[in-house]
This record gives sequence, structure tokens and C-alpha cells, in this order.
Amino acid sequence: MKHKYVFLILFPILAFISYSFADSVKKADFSGQFYPSGIKELKSMLDSMLESAVVDSPDGDILVLVSPHAGYGYSGQTAAYGYKLIRNRPYKTVIVLGTSHNKLFKGAAVYPQGSFETDLGFLEVDEDFANKLAEDCPSIFIDKGVFDKEHSVEVQLPFLQEVLSGFKIVPMVAGDCSLEDCRMIASSLNKAIGARKDVLLVVSTDLYHGYDPVQADLMDDLTLGFVGKMDYEGLYYSLREGKAQACGGFGLVVALDTAKQLSYQKVEILKHTNSSKVAGGVSAGVWTVGYASAVLYNPAGGSMLNSQQKKKLLEIARSSIDTFLKTGKKMQVNQDDPVLDQEMGAFVTLNEHGQLRGCIGNLSAASPLCLTVRDMAVEAAMNDPRFPALTLPELKNIEIEISVLSQLKKVVSADEIRIGKHGVLVRRGYNSGVFLPQVAVETGWSKEEFMDNLCAHKAGLPKDAWRDKNTELYIFSADVFSEKEAGE
Repeated sequence: MKHKYVFLILFPILAFISYSFADSVKKADFSGQFYPSGIKELKSMLDSMLESAVVDSPDGDILVLVSPHAGYGYSGQTAAYGYKLIRNRPYKTVIVLGTSHNKLFKGAAVYPQGSFETDLGFLEVDEDFANKLAEDCPSIFIDKGVFDKEHSVEVQLPFLQEVLSGFKIVPMVAGDCSLEDCRMIASSLNKAIGARKDVLLVVSTDLYHGYDPVQADLMDDLTLGFVGKMDYEGLYYSLREGKAQACGGFGLVVALDTAKQLSYQKVEILKHTNSSKVAGGVSAGVWTVGYASAVLYNPAGGSMLNSQQKKKLLEIARSSIDTFLKTGKKMQVNQDDPVLDQEMGAFVTLNEHGQLRGCIGNLSAASPLCLTVRDMAVEAAMNDPRFPALTLPELKNIEIEISVLSQLKKVVSADEIRIGKHGVLVRRGYNSGVFLPQVAVETGWSKEEFMDNLCAHKAGLPKDAWRDKNTELYIFSADVFSEKEAGE
């Protein structure tokens, strides 16, 4: 009898848990239609397409992947070019921005929580990221119903599962968007992504739709031309006027704007074709859909900031020192560049007649970049323990150099360190020290000399501590620029 009562108590609890789990899972709608059903068949097709895609990987950070969303038999091979390019990259959040084929609405819908299921398993939604977008932007709203029977998001998921691991997704679907909607959505994405390099934005879009295969190539060339120039305004108006075509066009506009706001500068069209060519014919009167795979990225070693942003930061650094020396107070920073509002680490270096006069920075991305530069400039001038505080008459002789830092990456050994490219943080127990990438270049040190000096003179450790497995090593890159280079 006792077991009976236990069962009666547990049954509704288990039923509730089962119901809640089922309610939080978005089931696949197009398995067996747009792509094969069953793990074996699906993985076999994905592996075959990825193997057939021959593509040279750009050495750098990829922010945006443009990928088609037709059935795999038509567009899957084109999609494979982009997915092969991002295989095994350490993304933690993947935004999949599709387009609505079934429901009319303005702005963009985001899926707020739970997971999506495919034949390859479950993909958890990045709840914090998704809800942050909806909270920050009036053009983004939460609506799970928009994703029912919507293939533009779903067809990207098996590819992602096959080439990446350890990531969450942010499913989004764009409806009808004004240019202002696109800009606001892009600004919200920019703010949410910030300085992170582990976020990928997948834009799910096909191109030309019509009955003229010759016109398909001409129109796709125009559309991809706007993409190649990162001209989101030109693309938007051409879509509205019918000169360009992309059924996920507004998502593409959003992605181009987001990439520009985050200072991504390079576009590579990996593959372009259409359904007529895939089917083996280009006869007039045959329904034709264009497909393209492309990436938006920054090359390795490339600048994180453009020339105007660098000039603005140098102005902030000098003005902040001048203001503090005259008033003893922090300067108010007024600027409207969203990139400079991203949370990023930075060092400010002061040189007087070619000699070091102060250098202090913050490795962590805890404040907007513009404020980090403001604060570190004053710290370098007033509180570097190696030098007396700077005086106002000295300021005119000071040349300012700024190093904007990427995120720290922990490495297993010094073998991964590239002298001149990587700055290094060494840490063991309570001891730590850091050298910027340019230190090795300026001193002419070998890697061993660089690491020995870092441990002995910056971290207060034995000079060979970097060889000890108990010593933690972190690398980072830096965008380094100075008043001398800027012609100040």
C-alpha cells in the first residue's frame, strides 16, 4: 500500500516534468522533406557534401555566414562551403537569422528559451542572449509561434551540429522591416555581441526566384555586389525596388550593418549557383532559385578599429590627461560610435623623446573601450610606479600609443605563442605579469628571452616558470596605434 501512495505522488510530478520538457522543445518540421530523416542518412549526406566542398579558410575571425535554405538536394552543396569553413571553430553562441515564409509581421521574432530538436540531437537556446535582444530593441519581439513550419531556421541546424560543438543557438526570423528596423536590430546585435569573438551570425537566405535562369545570374550578381561592398543601404533600397532579390534580404541587410558596426571589413563569396544549374539545365521557363555561400570576416592580424575610431581614442587619451592635470577630475566622454562603447581591454603607453614614460592598462573587458582608454591614460600619466607623476608642461612632449586588446585565450604551452603577434599573460598563484605583443619587436627578444623576462621581471616568478605545467599562459592580440602614425 505504501508503494501505491508513493506512485500516486510521483506520477503527477513525473508527468509535469515530462510535459514541461516536451513543451520546451521545438520539434523538427522538415526532417524527411528538406533533408534526410534518421541519423545515419542525414550524417552521410552532410559528410559527403562537406567532403566535396573545397575551400581555403581565411585566417581570421568570421562573424557572419550567409547560407541558402532550400532542400539539401538543391542548395546543400552550396551551404557546405560555408559550413566547412567554420568547422571546429570555438563558437559559443550562434544566431540563426531566417526569414518568415508563412506569417506576416514587422520587425524580427526571437525564440526565447528551450531547445530545438533535429535527428542529430538537441540544440539549447541561449536564453540570456535571446531575451537581451528582445529587451533592448523595440523591433525585436518574442513569439515561438513564428517558428512553426518555418524551414529557413531549421535547415541550418543539422549543418551546425555537424561542424560545431559546445554552442547554443539564438533562433530569429525577420518579417517586413523598414530600414530603421534593420538598423535598430543591428544595433541590438552589436551591443549583445560586443567584443566577443565566439559569436556567429548565420543569415539564412536564398537569392533570385523566377523563371529566367539568365536573369537569375544578372540579378544575383547585383545582390552579391552589394554584399561584397557591405553596402546595406544600397541592398535595402534595391530589394524594395525589385532590382535585387533575396528571400532573406532584410536579414542580410541586418547582418551587413552589424558587421560594419563591429568593424568587420572583409567579404568572401565562397560559392554561387542556382537550382537550374544544380538540376543540369538552364532552359527558359524553368523555376530557378539562386544560392550563395559567403562569409564576413576580419583577417588575422587585421585592425579591430578603423582610422576614425583610432583617432577618436587618441583624442580621448590626450584630453583626459590634460583635463586631469588641470582639474584633478575625470573628463566626461561624449561620443556616438557604438564600437567604442563595446567592452574591451586596452593599454595606454606614454613615450617622451622616444623613451618610455608610463604604461598602464586593463586586460579585462569590463568597461566601454572609450572609458577604459580615458582611465588608463590618466593612470599611465599619474600612477605608473616606475615614474614620477606627469606634469602639465611635460604633456606637450608626450607621444601616446594605445593597444586595444582581443579576448584572452588560454593555451596549453608556449608553442602556441607567436612572437610579434601575441601578447602574453603569465599567472601562477598570486603572481602574474603581462607583455604586449610589441615588446618582443621593440627588444628583439627571441621567444625564450621574451618569456624569461616576462616571468622574472613582470610576474616575479623564476625565469623558466613558463615551462612549468602549473603556470597558466594566456595569449591575446592587440590593435596598436599611436599619435605619430596618425599624424597628430
